Amino acid sequence: MRPAIRLVGLPSDSNSSFERGPALAPAAIRAALWSDRGNLACENGMEIGHDFDLADHGDVPLRETAEDDALIRAAIGDVLAAGAVPLALGGDHAMTHPVVQAVHARHGPLTILHFDAHPDLYADFEGNPRSHASPFARIMESGLARRLVQVGIRTLNRHCREQAERYGVEIVPLAEFTPAAVPVLDGPLYISIDLDGIDPSEAPGVSHPEPGGLTTREVLAVLRRQTAPVVGADIVELNPRFDQNERTAILAAKLVREVAALIARNRV
Repeated sequence: MRPAIRLVGLPSDSNSSFERGPALAPAAIRAALWSDRGNLACENGMEIGHDFDLADHGDVPLRETAEDDALIRAAIGDVLAAGAVPLALGGDHAMTHPVVQAVHARHGPLTILHFDAHPDLYADFEGNPRSHASPFARIMESGLARRLVQVGIRTLNRHCREQAERYGVEIVPLAEFTPAAVPVLDGPLYISIDLDGIDPSEAPGVSHPEPGGLTTREVLAVLRRQTAPVVGADIVELNPRFDQNERTAILAAKLVREVAALIARNRV
């Protein structure tokens, strides 16, 4: 039986700071993913529809209220109950917390591989504990992850450094970065990709661009080295309002393909 991966759109940016726009991302990623400009082949030799199934669960009808977290948990839970692996399309990064809650409910404490320019460890950003700057504080304080490895971080302030130390977060330095510096992690593995972890020269369509980031090739190399079963993933923080010729949407679609192929390759 072929591995089944389900896309789940989470079109909300109600917990974004500074800019709105990521709510438009799931539609933009889907358009790029299924566009005739490309094909369904992945770099590991697998093909969508031939070696694994990638179906669309649709968008969760989010309301931009605190009830959204329960709606997200329910949708992800439905995907897991059907025996599929959820691949969530943000939306802002706040959605990672309820997605991880649902995956944890099925698989127990996770190992998380997190690509981002920002650590998203604020205890409370601008009075909002559900902020897109805080999901990993919520995840770690709740014991949802036994290990969190962050790659691409280049905005680490004092507060987030203290939070990282408090929760035992492993931040891979970007100075003299090589993909081999990222550990090969045990499962169950969850992957979270904030597109601003990639350098804005390659991913301009984000709300908070930060120079000096990862290349797409480095991200793919880190992913390729991972061998553990992947039980869930998300790709977040595309802001189509700032994209250029759909470059970041096309990149997000490629990451959907490559993460899905990794899920299929590493299945139990």
